Amino acid sequence: MDGIINIYKETGFTSFDVVAKLRGILKQKKIGHTGTLDPDAEGVLPVCVGKATKLCEYLTGKDKVYQAVLHLGITTDTQDMSGTVLTEREPVVTEEEITAIIQSFTGRQMQVPPMYSALKVNGKKLCDLARAGIEVERKPREIEIFSIKILSVNLPRITMEVHCSKGTYIRTLCQDIGSKAGCGGCMEKLLRTETAGFSIEHAYRLREVEEIVKGADKKGRSISDIMLSVDEALKDYPKAEAKPGMEKLLKNGGRFFLSDICLKEAEKDRLYRVYDASGMFVGLFRFDASKKVFKPEKMFLQN
Repeated sequence: MDGIINIYKETGFTSFDVVAKLRGILKQKKIGHTGTLDPDAEGVLPVCVGKATKLCEYLTGKDKVYQAVLHLGITTDTQDMSGTVLTEREPVVTEEEITAIIQSFTGRQMQVPPMYSALKVNGKKLCDLARAGIEVERKPREIEIFSIKILSVNLPRITMEVHCSKGTYIRTLCQDIGSKAGCGGCMEKLLRTETAGFSIEHAYRLREVEEIVKGADKKGRSISDIMLSVDEALKDYPKAEAKPGMEKLLKNGGRFFLSDICLKEAEKDRLYRVYDASGMFVGLFRFDASKKVFKPEKMFLQN
């Protein structure tokens, strides 16, 4: 069983919980998720099964879209409503003022990761240090907020849709917005609606997957109906088909020249989805323009 299932992670589950439960449901040990969601958050969590676990690194780096509820006037130690309240102030900003403040956070910027996160410092998770009452210095990381769409304003709550780069902490964004507004703020709710080409409209809850596996699905679906193939998940990378006679070399992960595939030209340092002449997906190969050769980066065809 190899492929990606678009899971709707429900509140109360950690991303690890989802993986553990799927191992039991699918009777498959080799499973990995593509990006941590906090226990209180919900939404899209693509899960890779079998050979598709090799895809995790390529999917975690993609843009993400969230719907978040910002609660102005409250700050907590976790930057969300699950934490201990540190300060409470009455928001005095107008709707126009907070709209302008929120929009000022679009673009490239440096963001300091929160203490309550899975990031590691000297081999230790920040969240574990935070629970032990230890705070350490965190280096700011560059992120990009591509857009923020304000969906509703009902002060002190603001619902917004955020399209951002990987590594962006929406909890920290909410806190920073509140700080700039002069009253503080934290995240009240978080829903991930898109990541790596997977959307919430086509996400499956764990109980649905279990019903499908047991043959109890009312729609009569099988596991293959909800599992995306490895090469489909890599559709953003251009396709390259090898000429006949290349099967053995490809299967062994060998290098080959531009003249060996059905492409007139290739982009420097670009990754390509490579297929053999029969249409079998082989893996990802990177084009070395200086030598005009394709080098294997990630193989998916089993020997």
